[in-house]
Amino acid sequence: MAKARDQEERISERNRRIILKAGIEIFARKGFDGTRIAEIAEASGLPKANVYYYFSSKEEIYRAIIEHLITGWDNALKFISPEREPAEAFRLYIKAKLDYARKNGAESRLFASEIIQGARFLTKKDRDHMRRVTDRHVTVVDGWIASGKLLPVDARHLFIMLWASTQFYAEFEPVAADGLGKSRLKVDDYEAAATAISETILRGILPAAG
Repeated sequence: MAKARDQEERISERNRRIILKAGIEIFARKGFDGTRIAEIAEASGLPKANVYYYFSSKEEIYRAIIEHLITGWDNALKFISPEREPAEAFRLYIKAKLDYARKNGAESRLFASEIIQGARFLTKKDRDHMRRVTDRHVTVVDGWIASGKLLPVDARHLFIMLWASTQFYAEFEPVAADGLGKSRLKVDDYEAAATAISETILRGILPAAG
């Protein structure tokens, strides 16, 4: 009985991932209003009825994608912790943020489109969560400043700057690729971006040695 239940849960989780992956690609290309459940079902290789079994509406799929993206950003921010030295923390955060953007480019483009269109589906719960997470990490940066480990800086603007610079590579990949004289971005380009962003930011906020 338990084995059968475990197998059912694995199938359920697999199908949800398949549906969400299909949804990400279509929503990113066509937006929320231009996407139909039938298209998501076709792209996922599952019957339309199966999609409705796991998600009651395309809005529920869309919201699940946004929640997944926010969780990914939260996971990158875990490196900004008072137990770490600022230089290490920012390097790890920037690398993790760019890695997530590279692996989830369509998800990032979907979110950018959502914001441009007025953030209709970014709920109060989402916004409150993002504010709390930001507040928590601003406190860490302010603590580093108070202890002399960082030069005085507006931590909120610093995080906006970091978020914008790391997101650009996924949301505007064709422009970034043109800027680098390439047809498309590869893993090495994201690694080079992580180094360039980290070193530029750190030169501006770390106290001079000695």
